[in-house]
Amino acid sequence: MNLASISVGALVVAILVSCFTRLNVGLLALAFAWIIGVYLGGMSLGEVLAGFPVQLFLTLCGVTLLFSQAQVNGTLERVAHHAVRLCRGHAGALPMMFFVLTAGLASVGPGNIATAGLIAPMAMAAAGRAGVPAFLMAIMVANGASAGSLSPFAPTGIIVNGIMPRIGMPGLEWPTYLNNALAHALIAFSGYFVLGGWKLFRPGHRTLAPADAAAMPDGQPRELRFEARHWITLATIVALIASVVSSQLLMSRGLLPRGFEVNVGMGAFAGAVLLALLRAADDSDAIKKMPWAVILMVSGVTVLIELLAKNQGLDLFVDLLARLTSRETATGMAAFVTGLISVYSSTSGVVLPAFLPTIPGLIERLGGGDAFAIASSMNVGAHLVDVSPLSTTGALCLAGASASEDTRALFNKLLAWGLSMTVVGPVVCYLLFGGG
Repeated sequence: MNLASISVGALVVAILVSCFTRLNVGLLALAFAWIIGVYLGGMSLGEVLAGFPVQLFLTLCGVTLLFSQAQVNGTLERVAHHAVRLCRGHAGALPMMFFVLTAGLASVGPGNIATAGLIAPMAMAAAGRAGVPAFLMAIMVANGASAGSLSPFAPTGIIVNGIMPRIGMPGLEWPTYLNNALAHALIAFSGYFVLGGWKLFRPGHRTLAPADAAAMPDGQPRELRFEARHWITLATIVALIASVVSSQLLMSRGLLPRGFEVNVGMGAFAGAVLLALLRAADDSDAIKKMPWAVILMVSGVTVLIELLAKNQGLDLFVDLLARLTSRETATGMAAFVTGLISVYSSTSGVVLPAFLPTIPGLIERLGGGDAFAIASSMNVGAHLVDVSPLSTTGALCLAGASASEDTRALFNKLLAWGLSMTVVGPVVCYLLFGGG
């Protein structure tokens, strides 16, 4: 067996392990890369570790640190609390508001998992008080969180946007984000109304009283006021986003020399330092809350995939995918395969880092195709299944259900929805992005 085949086998084993065990697959991937590269491939350890994604690692650390500070000091909780208070009308509007809230909050930096962890308990509790079916609320919250997951400021978006330039698709950060957001909005709102959401707007249905809108998961309404540290945190986040977007815009128009744009990761580190110096947020507590497991997972898998590319193992992986599809069905098959694996594995840590690099080779094998359409299908297909309770986002919604809710029935509904997305996702991607 040659080194390429061994490398592919190692990646397949890593994916399977991530599906069926709790072992951090990043650790396994690093071990595989070391053994295969040094002891079987005759490479030095430095050559193997050259595949470590330093810039991606620092960007993830900077962004997640800044938003961990915003979570620790209560800023994100207050943003969510006051957004809920705006929805004082009919209960039917409540899930839609939560979709917008989770999508918006996930987009500005925390990402889908952190946002779901913050919003899901409050949303599910509010659903119980307002007479909104827990299943419908879970669909809107989970899809809302995933809709914002590929923002250039969110952890998963940073991961994807770090891969795209390496496979010949630079400068597509915002189209990538918008394609994903559009698909999730379409699925979420269609599911909400088709499965009974329209009934919540009928005359006579329970309305959401102001006390309900202001209530938190403990059932007790309480006022959360913005203090100086919260305004400082918000100002820092807004300044970061504005500086990154404006510098990219100026550079694209030739008004700013290349290399002078604001790097989102380093800008986030600067913001985190500022908050710590101003005593607006505790950096030590924030560091503890950072998603180190995901950061390690992504970094380790990237090292193994870079080793595959050096040893032509990626070509074998591409050949396997090419046998499963044609040029006309490439987008649908891309969404199906990534969605099926993502039901059991990490979307950001395993599925997208493993499959996005195959796109150039896949298009070559198929004799042509739309690389961005296939990439969008992989992104969307992998995220649509995350409503499943086997995924973190769906599990957070299930855990936040009110005490009166039949959690077993809710589990079954969320699982059925998540699995159905492995079929619905490819159809939606084919309709939105074409055959590839």
